[in-house]
Amino acid sequence: MHIMELLGKSCVKVRSEKVLEASEPLIEWCPLFDKVRGIKRVTSESAAANMDFRIEKHGMFSPRRKLDMDTFVGFGASESMMTGLERGIIDAAVTVCDGAGTVITPNGKLVQGMGGYISGLKETDPIPEVIEGIRTRDGHVLSPKDGKIDQLEGAAYAAAAGYSKFAVTVADAALAEKLRELEKVADIRIMIIGVHLTGISQIDASRLLAVADIVTGCASKHIREQVKPLVQVGTAVPLFGLTPWGKDLLVERAKDVEQPLLINTMPLPVLPEKKQPRPLV
Repeated sequence: MHIMELLGKSCVKVRSEKVLEASEPLIEWCPLFDKVRGIKRVTSESAAANMDFRIEKHGMFSPRRKLDMDTFVGFGASESMMTGLERGIIDAAVTVCDGAGTVITPNGKLVQGMGGYISGLKETDPIPEVIEGIRTRDGHVLSPKDGKIDQLEGAAYAAAAGYSKFAVTVADAALAEKLRELEKVADIRIMIIGVHLTGISQIDASRLLAVADIVTGCASKHIREQVKPLVQVGTAVPLFGLTPWGKDLLVERAKDVEQPLLINTMPLPVLPEKKQPRPLV
């Protein structure tokens, strides 16, 4: 069994490469998926269809899983970590992959290959072919026997393995706070990247913004209302750099974006109403 949330947190369950069910999403429209997949209205049916597409074209939740891919968006969490690894801003990433669970790797291309297809992975069972593919690309699977997702344990492994300045993706404030505690105990630097934040509560948004280096806007009303970024990339589903280190990573990522860029100073965030997901939650 594999469970992933996507397209406004529709919870989709997959077994044997088949979608078993998809719950109703929290939003009705996402500018990103309208742009890249032509989805005009987000529903449980469109979420299930998008998961079918990922399974068919990218081999998600199957032994056919592709672990190499080009950039999906100019500024995404996985794309930014990939650039950070290639430039030496971070020396590893603790992230997740379907069929494997938590993964620790210094390989930027692997980070993109895994993360470019993933929304909010909740549970996954191990797939031997996926785990072997990760290993051959210099990735360490935290718990190959059960595909466990545990970012705190993954960060502890990264610290013990000798990495001293690594990124960790998180989806909740409590985990982010625990990572800051580990950072002090282990004498390391952890770049906390908040992802999959649609529906986060007002209190948890405040807690996360207090400790994270980068957060994604997703369709979060409370992140948009409270964020005071040093840098913002994108306006529809933006990434916000909250610390000088997070700002460095996103500015470095900008160098790899092939499209023309406007660089300007202005009050942030900049959130054109017509470009935001609807409704914000």
